[in-house]
Amino acid sequence: MLDRIKSFFSELLETEEVNLEESDPRHLAAAALMIEIATIDEHFDATEIQALVRELQAQFQLDSETLHGLIDLARRESASSTSLYQFTRCVNDEFSPEEKFTLLEGMWRIAYADGNLDKYEEYMIRRIADLIHVAHGDFIRAKHAARDG
Repeated sequence: MLDRIKSFFSELLETEEVNLEESDPRHLAAAALMIEIATIDEHFDATEIQALVRELQAQFQLDSETLHGLIDLARRESASSTSLYQFTRCVNDEFSPEEKFTLLEGMWRIAYADGNLDKYEEYMIRRIADLIHVAHGDFIRAKHAARDG
């Protein structure tokens, strides 16, 4: 299954290599965490990749080439990472409470994109919310905003 996901990304996001040093660490952290949500249920499909692209575009206003390069880099970083720490640490260091809420809301929209909220998606969003110090009330508010919006 993971090979199919990797192949899907490779075919969809054929871009030039992106230099890690040139990428904004905030963008990379957000993209990697969103990719975790999109791939955790092993039912990664075109609606989730479209939701991922929409969320990153809405949050960071990136041009298409930069956006696709970021997603490719985040996919590779996420796949090679053994924990969420490097990404959540960046979010904690660099994001305001409002930006954390927006990130969390985006993760919920990705989870809902395929019309099925998987228990693993919900678990991972809860885990990330805890790691980035988002209050439970905001966790629920982001979930409802994404579901109803």
